Amino acid sequence: MKFRLIFLMLFLVGFGKVYSQDKSKPKIKCEYLLYLPIDYSSSKESFPVIIYLHGLSHRGDDLNILKRYGLPNLIAKGRNFDFIIASPQCPISTSWWRVNWFDDLYRDLCIKYRIDKHRIYVMGMSMGGYGTWQVAMDYPDMFAAIVPLCGGCNDPANICRLKDLPIWAFHGSADSAVFVSETERLVTRLRKCDGNIKYTRLENEGHNIEHLFRNKPEIFEWMLEHRK
Repeated sequence: MKFRLIFLMLFLVGFGKVYSQDKSKPKIKCEYLLYLPIDYSSSKESFPVIIYLHGLSHRGDDLNILKRYGLPNLIAKGRNFDFIIASPQCPISTSWWRVNWFDDLYRDLCIKYRIDKHRIYVMGMSMGGYGTWQVAMDYPDMFAAIVPLCGGCNDPANICRLKDLPIWAFHGSADSAVFVSETERLVTRLRKCDGNIKYTRLENEGHNIEHLFRNKPEIFEWMLEHRK
């Protein structure tokens, strides 16, 4: 119980209000880890891009922190992927939805790498799950699909803006850090407006569901099936 209260206090302080389509957000440049497929240099083709958003504990100015779990962890351990992965790091003083981090990252990727602009995806866990929902709300026509894990969005009234976007959401039923209701209220609203939503409720699982990155390759297969 003590851990839950401490975590929720951090959540409220770090997350604050989630804004939708807020053009007044300050633009920032986030440093990021980049993964290129092993055949990138020998190919002239454009590659799909997955943007991976980390959770609250990985904020800061040390990119090595991102390698503790999630996609950067798998890459550090030698896992190969058939797509580009960009893993930005959120500054310690803010949260994914308080600032406009996407414009600069997208511009940088377009300039430096051969990316398929019709196959850009976002996935994230915990704070990154919130960030995934929010960046899709801010740019509803930008992404081919999104995968938010154990996150939520404080603007459920406008969630039907995403009804045409393929979404696969995950949440553990026993999550005491971000309650499963945070995802399920969004799923309910999207289903009412005929949204393209797929939802996996992980029975008796808590907040730590990062094993999905390791053990559920069909998530990536599902994402890559979609294009704008």
